[in-house]
Amino acid sequence: MRIGLYFGSFNPIHHGHLLIASYILQHTSLEQVWFVVSPQNPLKPAASLLNEYHRLYLVQLAIEGAKDLKAQDIEFKLPKPSYTSDTLTYLQEKYPTHEFSIIMGSDSFQNLPRWKNANWLLKNYSIYVYKRPEHEQLPVYPGAKDVQILQAPLLPISSTTIRQYIKEGKSIRFLVPEKVREEIERNGYYH
Repeated sequence: MRIGLYFGSFNPIHHGHLLIASYILQHTSLEQVWFVVSPQNPLKPAASLLNEYHRLYLVQLAIEGAKDLKAQDIEFKLPKPSYTSDTLTYLQEKYPTHEFSIIMGSDSFQNLPRWKNANWLLKNYSIYVYKRPEHEQLPVYPGAKDVQILQAPLLPISSTTIRQYIKEGKSIRFLVPEKVREEIERNGYYH
């Protein structure tokens, strides 16, 4: 099976994430997209993160009923911080018949040289890059296996904005799936 790995903090997941995953499924040969919830991104401060199990549950709520979308806690079992190359090594051993690809925004793609084992990732995995505003100029990485640039529709919302709205007492209705909003409000997350 051809699986796209969409790594992220998903702090919280929102309609923008879901729109990208849906677009990629419809416009590539990938058969599933796995939301890989990162317990700790080595390039982001951990203090602002909701507990990883809560974030995983919010992803599960957001994609409930979608057969081609999966929420994954793979990185919860691996050493922290999480490195994509370690996760892919683990996944290839666990699922030797699957073909994995990486899904990332153009901002992450520009930062790829800062990643652990970046050249190995580029040589061994297909990468699907969705363009993000202010990150239009994409580098060319010699020796890359397969890089596909996608013009996925983007919503100008972010998890940071959603967390700020919650702190300010503003509504996040329509920014996140309704079940996600209800769970966040019920538990007082991000206050």
